[in-house]
Amino acid sequence: MAKQFSGFEPEHECFVAEQHIFFVATAAPEGRVNLSPKGMDSLRVLGPNRLVWLNLTGSGNETAAHLRESPRMTVMWCSFTRRPLILRAYGAATAIHRDTPGWAELYAHFPDEIGARQIFDMTVDLVQTSCGYAVPFMDFREPRETLHNWAEKAGPDAIATYWAERNAVSIDGKPTGIPADLPVS
Repeated sequence: MAKQFSGFEPEHECFVAEQHIFFVATAAPEGRVNLSPKGMDSLRVLGPNRLVWLNLTGSGNETAAHLRESPRMTVMWCSFTRRPLILRAYGAATAIHRDTPGWAELYAHFPDEIGARQIFDMTVDLVQTSCGYAVPFMDFREPRETLHNWAEKAGPDAIATYWAERNAVSIDGKPTGIPADLPVS
């Protein structure tokens, strides 16, 4: 059954490192709740009460918009192999943009990605495990390289244009805080 912890325990960190996918949920006080699957090598646990994840260019930018109004965030991992387990981290997060102090320090934790858009820095106040008995078994085949390949082919100028046209506001019309003239490198 569910157990609660004040932060990540070493076994939780090992579990997180083994997962190929995680899910992020945020919500502003008004508007839609966002739940997004994330992959690639884009998440790091930096201590018992801190995690960061690299947000790559995508079709939306809901998380950044939501955090401008409410810092609440939940991150979830679930095992599709071996023992059934669901792990959730609850807390508050901030968006670190390329032009924000601290970007370079946090970005150094990740592989270089041309489409890196923000880093979300989360202070974790609760970690919860639950059984995951109903989560199906699934096999991991390989990472999907489509996003990386798209960003490499598009190049910095096209990505900057994409951010300005598709990532500056949420689906509810809320600003995401991504600077329109931010250089992509």
